[in-house]
Amino acid sequence: MLIADHNSPVRRFNVSRSLILQVGGGVLLMAGLALGATVHYFQVARDAAENRILREENLTLRGQLKTVRERIEHIGSTLDRVERFDQKLRSITLLSDPQRNLAMGPVEQAPGVGAPAAETQFTELTSMESPKALVGKLDRLSAEATRQEQSLQEMQAYFQDQKSLLASTPSIWPTRGWVTSDFGQRLDPYTAERVTHAGMDIAAPHGKEVSAPSDGTVVFAGLEGGYGNVIVIDHGYGIKTRFGHLSKILVKAGDRVKRGVPIAAVGNTGRSTGPHLHYEVRVNGIPQNPRKFILEE
Repeated sequence: MLIADHNSPVRRFNVSRSLILQVGGGVLLMAGLALGATVHYFQVARDAAENRILREENLTLRGQLKTVRERIEHIGSTLDRVERFDQKLRSITLLSDPQRNLAMGPVEQAPGVGAPAAETQFTELTSMESPKALVGKLDRLSAEATRQEQSLQEMQAYFQDQKSLLASTPSIWPTRGWVTSDFGQRLDPYTAERVTHAGMDIAAPHGKEVSAPSDGTVVFAGLEGGYGNVIVIDHGYGIKTRFGHLSKILVKAGDRVKRGVPIAAVGNTGRSTGPHLHYEVRVNGIPQNPRKFILEE
């Protein structure tokens, strides 16, 4: 019943139970749909936020992956240069490396074929490589770096040995003066006979300092027949030097001496015609011309 204000007539309506149930069901359906839409909206909003975070992480990972690729490419290029330099050093020093089939000295190439460049397997990277492929390349880079380290250690040992050899090679004048008798054939000042002179005689004032021409160990210091006071230094590698007619000996057998260190003084002991130094260089017991070992002017 609808009862209006004032004098309006009262209106009556009859509503069936089924209509009420239908309207109620429709309302409940609309409410359910609204609730479902609301829940779905929040789920979509949450997924959108997660997707945005994932996209940002994906962009970050892509940037990091690009940086990793660039670093791998840089490391690969560096290893390529190191290997080329290693080959060049081995060709200069005549060192061979059977592991990498590097022969002693430079290798001739067939006509039309350039010099063998270092492997470029580490520098050929594409932007579509997977992390798994990058891990494989990193493993190969690690193995190559280990091999290069071993090779460089071998080169270091070689140059260390060369450094020791250079330090042990006589290269300076033991004393300054006038060379009165050179290496080779000469007339003996006492007998006037032609004999072989195993060293050189350097005339200098009595008492002038005599220095070690290179690093070594004193193996003899004392009197030796016609050479008077003598010092013998073993420089290693089969090289020995002898100093005769000394007036004073400043070292003893067993002493280690360095290049340029005073070891004696010029004298006139033994079979001598005046103050001078008799200087010999022997390699594996064979006398050599001392001038070949002197680098000074």
